[in-house]
Amino acid sequence: MTISELATAATTSETTVLRFSKRLGLSGYPRLRLALAEASAHPRALAASQTDISAADSIDDVVRKIALADASAVEETAQQLDRDTLAQTAKTIDRAVRVDVYGYGASALVAADLQQKLHRIGCLAFAWNDPHLALTSAALLGPRDIAIGISHSGTTRETIESIARAKANGARTVAITNFPLSPLAQAADLVLTTAARETALRSGATASRIAALTVVDCLYIVVAQRNLRSTRKAVKSTRDAVSSHHVVNDSHH
Repeated sequence: MTISELATAATTSETTVLRFSKRLGLSGYPRLRLALAEASAHPRALAASQTDISAADSIDDVVRKIALADASAVEETAQQLDRDTLAQTAKTIDRAVRVDVYGYGASALVAADLQQKLHRIGCLAFAWNDPHLALTSAALLGPRDIAIGISHSGTTRETIESIARAKANGARTVAITNFPLSPLAQAADLVLTTAARETALRSGATASRIAALTVVDCLYIVVAQRNLRSTRKAVKSTRDAVSSHHVVNDSHH
């Protein structure tokens, strides 16, 4: 809900809602929304036992638990993804001269996916997974650019440093993270959250990546929608460019 919607539903004033947020030690209503989102993630942690792998599990159990973790990550991410922030991020990307994406480890794979998706529809985008190159790129960004940091935990130091440097140079900054009150989220202008459970054997590492890829896919499509005609032309051009590299299977004819 917006602050006015909450005030109406609670039959009180927007000022009272704001005062309540500050009484909790939060800077304002947006931070209250993020705190509630993070608090709502705790019941999911209790349910993680349903997807954790044990030595006694059969192959069927392993397949079922991994499928459940991955499917839940997509479904819960979609449910809680902030539509307004998604639209605002897409608008910023569409207007940006350049998009720089930062991610390390598993998040580097997500960053590369976002970069190639945006690049394919004509957005000048770069993905960086080397901390020195990332900081170098961030130092060259300006007010007409956007920097996107991807980190499941939101505590990856290199990603936070790159986002902070980009922001200091006037670039618009976005965090994609599972934890809306994490240092990365607090360093960014806009926050897009995932909803993935980690497990002891880190089968959740795949779930967290799939959750982030869900956000990336939604973001890509919303950006593409803004210029649908040119997007379709770009996708066709890029498809045609690589078509000669596909082997023709005569059995399909």
